[in-house]
Amino acid sequence: MHDDGLDDILIERPKNAPGTLVLMRLDNQSLRTTKEIFDKFAAPDEYTFAKTIVPVRLAQHEGEKLVSRSQAKRLTMRFERFKSVILDFSGVEEIGQAFADEVFRVFQKAHPDTRLVPVSMTALVKQMVSRAKALSAQDKNH
Repeated sequence: MHDDGLDDILIERPKNAPGTLVLMRLDNQSLRTTKEIFDKFAAPDEYTFAKTIVPVRLAQHEGEKLVSRSQAKRLTMRFERFKSVILDFSGVEEIGQAFADEVFRVFQKAHPDTRLVPVSMTALVKQMVSRAKALSAQDKNH
């Protein structure tokens, strides 16, 4: 698709074709600079992307609650590639104990060099995260 004031679309597949179609819109007039992006997501003095922001709500399927270890494992896939993972819980009302334990105790224990930073948590989410972190701290003391 090309848009120069007019729609200019060329899609070489039927509308009802199986699979996923991904659309992306770029703002070629953006005021952001490459330096700003690297400053936000790269480790200091390195040119690697060491930080990522993950909207946790995207792990929920329609009407589903985040309760299982398998959901947590899907969410945390490839987190170990980053030094810091910001987990944005906006739009997530609550999580289950097994989900929280898998992310904040099991994953964290297996990948101590990856820092997990939960943000925008409801009181219910914060309670489960705190519980999982407390169990993790007990593991370290035993």
